[in-house]
Amino acid sequence: MCRSRLGSIPNIILEAPLSYKPFVRLMDASKLLLTDSGGLQEEGPSLGKPVLIMRKTTERPEGVTAGVNKLVGTDVEAIVSNVDRLLSDAAAYAQMASTKNPYGDGTAGAQIAEILQSTLAGGEGYGF
Repeated sequence: MCRSRLGSIPNIILEAPLSYKPFVRLMDASKLLLTDSGGLQEEGPSLGKPVLIMRKTTERPEGVTAGVNKLVGTDVEAIVSNVDRLLSDAAAYAQMASTKNPYGDGTAGAQIAEILQSTLAGGEGYGF
């Protein structure tokens, strides 16, 4: 059913499930993300992509509060109007795409390594 309705639209790619790296590349090449997945709600903002959540609630409300994600529900008209707004209103798109990511800046691993290295090199043991 999905292929018959969407398969002939030139800018829609229907793809079998992808492994992580190809999926991230595809998300990065996208203009925006529509999802019902919790994981994409965190990954989209890391890539500077607005995320429209096709659910009525989310277990990750901080993204909605920050403005990087938006709950649009499951109504087709609401989904389409929100997509249309982001694709036609540059200011609305920029506001969602450039808002600070509430899930971090991607440097947690480096910060942890620096703290461990500094603490262990100083002979202070595990004093954090």
